[in-house]
Order: sequence, then structure tokens, then C-alpha cells
Amino acid sequence: MAEESSSGQGVQSVVRALGLLRVLARSDEGARVSDIAREVGLAVSTTHRLLTTLETQGFAQFEADTSLWFVGREAFAVGSAYGKRRSFVAPALPFLRRLRDATRETANLGILDHDTLVTVSQVESREIMRAISPPGGRVPVFCSGMGKAILATWSEKDVVALAERVGFSPLTTKSIRNTDQLLHDLERTRARGFAVDDEEHVTGLRCVAAVVWSPQGEAAGAISVSGLAARLTEAKVETVGATVIQAAEGLTAKLGGMSDPL
Repeated sequence: MAEESSSGQGVQSVVRALGLLRVLARSDEGARVSDIAREVGLAVSTTHRLLTTLETQGFAQFEADTSLWFVGREAFAVGSAYGKRRSFVAPALPFLRRLRDATRETANLGILDHDTLVTVSQVESREIMRAISPPGGRVPVFCSGMGKAILATWSEKDVVALAERVGFSPLTTKSIRNTDQLLHDLERTRARGFAVDDEEHVTGLRCVAAVVWSPQGEAAGAISVSGLAARLTEAKVETVGATVIQAAEGLTAKLGGMSDPL
């Protein structure tokens, strides 16, 4: 009986937490805990406890200056996953194909998932020697061009928090190894409009990436071109970067996205 009671309480807490998420999702300008409690029919103390739990998991965000609660980044990531294949991957394919044809290198589409970069779609280069990271593959975010393109849209506070949470997992001698290096790299990414994985994931491979924006003004993912460093040379990076940005902007427009740079 005790186990059944505990299980029932757990289910009730989940149901209540989901109810709070629905309220936060409708509150574009934020909501006070007292107003949220009133709407869901819970005590303020219970509501605050559940919101704090959601905040620790990234599903809710509290702004101390205004005492307002907002839906968190993780809620967006989870919620957008439902329509990702219909509204994100399929429209991206024409852009990936054109990007592959324009650069003769492999074109990729990636998202940030559970603090790692995941390739969700790819159009392979027709070259015999080519870069391939099969869809579904995960890469430490700080070793990824697409990962860094996405992180460049974050605030410094959020980037530092991520670095403290996951640490650094260098894969080559060129991989980023500390927060100072990371922040400097992201500054360069913002300045030029695209990110570069300069043999940081795999020695001998280079990647150029740009962010794709969602209709909510957040990074929905990133598009990249990856190829052998001997072919995708440093001299070509600027030109390829401009082509990748154009593809990312085209997909952003197709999705009805809008940029919200820091």
C-alpha cells in the first residue's frame, strides 16, 4: 500500500508540473507564482516547490528582478522535438542539397540535444574522400562547428553554466579545453556570422557552420559544410562561410524564423 501511495503521489506531482508548464507556455510576458497558483488551483507553496524543481531541470526560468516565471529552454527543446521532422528536417533538404552542390562538400543539419550536438540530416559529398557523420551521431558541443554556431546565440552566463555542467571533452590537439578559449571562439563566431570547427572534432577535417533561427527567435539548429581540411582550406573558409550563412538564412526564412542576436 505504501508503494502504491508513493506512486500515486509521484503521478500527481507530474500532472501538476505539466499543468504549470502549460501556464508558463501561455504566459509570454511571464507570470507571478501567486497568479500561477491561482490558475492551476494549488497552494502558493506547492506551486513554488514545483516551479523550483522545473527550474533545476531547465524547464522553467525565474527572473529575480521582476519576480516573474517563464518557460525554460529545455521546454522549448522538448516541445519542438514533436514537429522537428515535419517542420525542420524536410524543408532543410533542398538547402542541404544546394549547399552540397555549391561547395562539393558534405552538408549537415544539427540540433543541440541533452547538451550534445546531434546530426539529424545530411547530404553527402560526391567526392570519393569525404566527411561523414551519420545522422543520429553525437559530438561534444564544444568540438562541433554546428554546436558552436548555436552556442554563439546564447548569453555568456548560459554558456559558462553549460561549460561548468558538462566540462570539456577534447577530441584532438586543436579542441577547446577551457572556458576562456570557448568564449573567445564564440566572440569570433558572432563577429563573422559563422562558426568553424578547425580539426577540433577529427584531425584532418574542417567544418563551417551557421545557425538556423526558429519563429520564436531562438536557435532551432545549425547548417554546416564539412570536408577534408586539405580541400576545405583556411583560404576557402570565408567564401564557404558566406555560402553556409546564405543557406541558413534561407532555411530560417522557410521556417518563418527570425534572428534575435545578443
